[in-house]
Amino acid sequence: MNKGALRVHFKDLLNRSDITDTLADTFVDQSISRIQRTLRVPSMEKQMSYTIVDKAAFLFLPNDFLEIIDFYYDSTSLTRLPFRDIMQLRDGGESGTPKFFAREGGSLVIYPYPSSGSVKLNYYGEFAEMTADTDENNLAASSSDMIIYGALSFASDYYLDERGPLFEQRFMQLLTEVQEQANDAEMSGTVQVMRPTAV
Repeated sequence: MNKGALRVHFKDLLNRSDITDTLADTFVDQSISRIQRTLRVPSMEKQMSYTIVDKAAFLFLPNDFLEIIDFYYDSTSLTRLPFRDIMQLRDGGESGTPKFFAREGGSLVIYPYPSSGSVKLNYYGEFAEMTADTDENNLAASSSDMIIYGALSFASDYYLDERGPLFEQRFMQLLTEVQEQANDAEMSGTVQVMRPTAV
């Protein structure tokens, strides 16, 4: 469902004559922001690759970054440490294959620092922004009902609408369904392999 269709359906369900398109869009945007703070599904998974060219201190996170999935150099998965620990290690000046990383603000720091190669960040990112009425992102295509009920929950707070608890309950039900579907997809199917408990 594209942005324009989301707005129309939201306004139909809210059923108020004093709701403007601008206000409806605000509630829809608030709903999407809330969903992104909570939901973690495969359609949110993204990858960023950093090419090492010199001893740059920081690797900047993508603008749509929400949460780290994993971070690795070649086939080496990096272990996350507190930033203060990384800074103490860096005082030693060691270079080579990275083993550790930390996040500071909008940047990642790795240690030891390699002289070449690349590091890859797998992360959960925001859904593409919908600006035009014809725009549709992955969330709107697969879970438009969740967006709409989240928007209705925000609208009910704004208008002191007594249907608020019902809208919120429906939103939480849809959010849980979508997250559980994603979790089940990761843990079931014929591609799963049983890993040994001991080697």
